[in-house]
Amino acid sequence: MTQTLDDLQAKYPGAVTFKFGDSERLSAELIALVRSGRKTGTCGALRDFTEGGEALPVAGRRDIVLNWDGTPALVIETSSVTIRRFCDVEAEFALSEGENDDLAGWQRDHGAYFERNGGFSPEMELVCERFRVVEDLAGEAQ
Repeated sequence: MTQTLDDLQAKYPGAVTFKFGDSERLSAELIALVRSGRKTGTCGALRDFTEGGEALPVAGRRDIVLNWDGTPALVIETSSVTIRRFCDVEAEFALSEGENDDLAGWQRDHGAYFERNGGFSPEMELVCERFRVVEDLAGEAQ
C-alpha cells in the first residue's frame, strides 16, 4: 500500500519534508545513494536554514525525504547535527555523504553546489547532519 504524505505526517508527527539536491537528476542520485547505504550524511548552508528556509535538523527527529516530484521517498531519523565551516569539514563526514571518494572531490563538488545555490566561501557555515533510514517508501518497486 502506498503511503501518502498526509499518512506519513500523521505517522511521524513533527516530521519536516525536504528534497536532496537542486535538480531532478541529482535528487534521484542522492536518494539512490541513501537506499544503497552509502549516504548517511548530508549538509546544507546554514544561511538556508536561518533566513526563513528549512527547519534545522534535530537529533532524534524523523523527516520525510521527497522525490523531485514531491512524492515521499524515504523517512530518515537524524542521529547528530553539527555546525562547522566548509573549510573545517573533515574527510570522515564528507565521505558519509556518499558522493565522493575523497575530501578533495567533496570540496570541489560541494563548492560548486553552494556557488550555484546562493554563493560559496570556504568560511561559510554548514549544517552537517548524520542520519539513518527508518522507512524506504519504494518497497519492492525499486
